[in-house]
Amino acid sequence: MIRSLYTAATGMKANQTYVDTIAHNLSNVNTLGYKKQQVEFEDLIYQNLQRPGGEMEDGNRAPVGIEVGLGARVVAISRAFLQGNLEQTGNETDAAIEGTGFFQVRLSDGEIGYTRNGAFKRNDEGYMTTSQGYLLDPPINIPDDATYVVITQHGEVTCERPGRNGSETLGQIELARFINPAGLNAEGGTIYTQSDASGAPIIGLPGEENLGKLRNQFVESSNVQMVEEMVGMIVAQRAYEISSKAITTSDEMLQTANNLKR
Repeated sequence: MIRSLYTAATGMKANQTYVDTIAHNLSNVNTLGYKKQQVEFEDLIYQNLQRPGGEMEDGNRAPVGIEVGLGARVVAISRAFLQGNLEQTGNETDAAIEGTGFFQVRLSDGEIGYTRNGAFKRNDEGYMTTSQGYLLDPPINIPDDATYVVITQHGEVTCERPGRNGSETLGQIELARFINPAGLNAEGGTIYTQSDASGAPIIGLPGEENLGKLRNQFVESSNVQMVEEMVGMIVAQRAYEISSKAITTSDEMLQTANNLKR
């Protein structure tokens, strides 16, 4: 009876983490390039009162065992790198990845970060940066007199300049992909960094090496589906509630046992 108190408590704790994750997803429903998180559960160890195949008192073998579970826990919170919807912005420096891959940006500590947010801006020197000021890598500089800036589906950045014939190539956007993108470290700001679990980045041009193509003047929205998250919240709430009911039931049973001496 006491065992059930602690078992039900693990269920409440696990479902609280589930609700926390759903709340985080919902709060980022409008965050460009955000990838939703998914909670994965596993059952805890079992108390084996009788193992399957064990010898019983009459000498026969038990066809099944007596195993009492001790609850559940969160084993992983993974990211679903599914394609988000593409939204047209009309901004010349915006680009969305249609397919697999990440943009590469140079972080403040000099390391390379990876993001799906292609809402790029120009800094005071004309370099393409993220909204946080991280430079696109390889760096691309757009002259102050540039007009009609175009990012092709294969990542080539061109522009037109007064007094010059034809288009001028400014640089080439490269993308990176990972064997296990779910293993990337989330640094916040839709920025990810490499980890031992993700593996080394595979660099290539958009449209090649199994990398997605770019869509100029588009951005990728969050892949959070509000209906799915609301259903998940209801399930988590009911699971949390029923676990609390198990604690209440165990408490009432203990109370009944305590009253036997009266």
